[in-house]
Amino acid sequence: MKAPLSTTAVKQIFNRPLKAKQRLHASQLPDYQYYEYLREEMASRLIDRLEDISRPFPVALELGSHTGIFGRKISEGDSLRSGTGGIGGIEKLLQTDMAIFGPQSEGAQVADVNALFANAVGDKVKIASLTLDEEHMSLPENTFDLVVSNSNLHWVNDIPKTFKQIQHVLKPDGAFVATMLGGATLQELRHSFFLADQERKGGTGQHASPMALASDVAALMQAANFSLPTVDVDTIQVGYPDLFSLMEHLYGMGESSASFNRSLNVGKDTMMAAAAIYQELYGLDDGTIPATFEVIYMIGWKPDASQPKACRRGSAEVSLKELNKLQ
Repeated sequence: MKAPLSTTAVKQIFNRPLKAKQRLHASQLPDYQYYEYLREEMASRLIDRLEDISRPFPVALELGSHTGIFGRKISEGDSLRSGTGGIGGIEKLLQTDMAIFGPQSEGAQVADVNALFANAVGDKVKIASLTLDEEHMSLPENTFDLVVSNSNLHWVNDIPKTFKQIQHVLKPDGAFVATMLGGATLQELRHSFFLADQERKGGTGQHASPMALASDVAALMQAANFSLPTVDVDTIQVGYPDLFSLMEHLYGMGESSASFNRSLNVGKDTMMAAAAIYQELYGLDDGTIPATFEVIYMIGWKPDASQPKACRRGSAEVSLKELNKLQ
């Protein structure tokens, strides 16, 4: 009998119901596609890494699908591995989100994932949708060849639990491929508000949600027992006319702050001061301001006997001192 997933209480940093409302509202904007450029770029880079893996993934699960960018992109290309399905050899994709696909049944269990694909849409890739909270998954064990998540996990309170649940639903030797925003994201905005708060209020407040470092993610993947974990970091820099335009775009993306400790009453004076500081410290020659988005990429595998393993220490048959003698 397997031990149940940990139920240890975890400090709640993010207001998940608020984040669900933010993302739902963003997805319902008439011009929502105008604000999807960051997710589009992150999804493209995630798919590039997926295509580097030389095997197909017939049944895939996506956590935090938002408006379905990943599903659309893999449906536009062809499988380079199996000849069937879309990019990555994906033939079936279960898109999940905690808000976009309707109300969630708390604690509801999904007994048969195949039944969800009965009304799936798409020709090359059959896509089904399910409302699901990444922190409380209710999917059967050993079900998916691949789990992906694009620009979503940075809003999860209990990442160790989510990683363990991902392990649970993956088949042996199944892959987990994801992107999330990292700690250097919006560093210019954070610094500008920090200085504006000190100038106008004599203290500091929280205006951007805290995010994990790449080293934290690597440690959490190892703790969750992923095999062959790989974590790397990239940055995307986007220019905006001013601070107010940047905040409008964050709102349109559904990426506004959702931490419990966020500052609720910023005040016009502080906002104007932050905008002026941002322009003064970071303004570019063309009058725009840059915003940095740090992207953390991660790949891990569910353990399986077929995977390569490190040799036992001391089992080498050739000394490093003799490498120069090898032909």
